[in-house]
Amino acid sequence: MTDVHATAVDIPTEDGVADAYFVRPADGRPRPAVLFFQDAYGLRPQLRAMADRLAAAGYTVLVPNVFYRLGRSPVVDLPEFIDPGADPSIWERLGPVLASLTPDLVKRDAGAYLRWLADSPQAADGPVALTGYCMGARLVLWTAGAHPDRVAAGAGFHGGRLATDDPDSPHLEAPRITAELYFGHADEDASLPPEQAARLEEALTAAGVRHTCEVYAGAHHGYTQADTPAYDREAAERHWAALLGLLERTF
Repeated sequence: MTDVHATAVDIPTEDGVADAYFVRPADGRPRPAVLFFQDAYGLRPQLRAMADRLAAAGYTVLVPNVFYRLGRSPVVDLPEFIDPGADPSIWERLGPVLASLTPDLVKRDAGAYLRWLADSPQAADGPVALTGYCMGARLVLWTAGAHPDRVAAGAGFHGGRLATDDPDSPHLEAPRITAELYFGHADEDASLPPEQAARLEEALTAAGVRHTCEVYAGAHHGYTQADTPAYDREAAERHWAALLGLLERTF
């Protein structure tokens, strides 16, 4: 593990400016880049800490506020410990925010994030990796499908609604994906029932996408997030091993 240097940055997009967290090893050398997609709770200290750990392992990491159209982060004020069970208004406030981010906007914004990384002297030349959490796993699939020449690997953890009946369901990107993918599903996750997990697996296999899909037994949706009741230390460490293994194979 190495020391890291972090800054807040602004990324021009077709629709405005996205604020983001940018962290990389402190030695200043260009490193393989990872585009880190947030969960529904947004850019906050927990995600910054996760990005720091990834950077300390030798990567340049960008965490954009994907809800930037609605304001700079935090877009929704949340408590330090996020427990929707204790405060149902959290999801009442987040629902319209999530609904505002359509697949077309995700793909367009991803192009801006990837261009910004391509222009950054701290990011090594060549394609990048993606990682995403909760809703961020959907963004991984949409981005990998829309920008196959720029994405070499992608990972999604406790992702939800990855293979629905919607005409723009993330799993339908599979034929356009060239990256290696890894998914660590939560156990008994209402947002990813077994039929969706099977549909995702079938789509990736049929498209010839190199992939691994695993269910983390006993781990609940959100298991990587230490600022929520869903956090599961064992599952979170398993996620780190899987993510870093994917990055080592890729870069």
